[in-house]
Amino acid sequence: MGWKFSDDIPIYLQIIELLKVDIVSGKYQSGDKLPAVRDLAMEIGVNPNTVQKAFAELERQGLVQSERTSGRYVIIDEKKMKELRDDLSDSYIRDLFVKLRNLGMDDQAIRDAVNRWEGLKDGNIGL
Repeated sequence: MGWKFSDDIPIYLQIIELLKVDIVSGKYQSGDKLPAVRDLAMEIGVNPNTVQKAFAELERQGLVQSERTSGRYVIIDEKKMKELRDDLSDSYIRDLFVKLRNLGMDDQAIRDAVNRWEGLKDGNIGL
């Protein structure tokens, strides 16, 4: 996992998003144990309190559960997984529209550009 942080968003929020992506993509599945706070903090080079804050928010959102003596575990059912995937995809699409609007494109021009992009047809995203 690439842990590159942006300066314009709090790090704990970026950790939350990266962990959500890991859950949606299947890196962490329901029942999997997340790394310990200190271990993850050392791995990504942040204060353990920052990781603790991210984990607490994931727990508040009902994506992980804390077991007192053994750590935190992913607890996500299919319905919650779909909601999480939809939320993440909506966020990415919104970001795309904002960036393209900043280039001076209106909504129809953005839709036309997306429709022209052949990479979507066959799953080849051209990266």
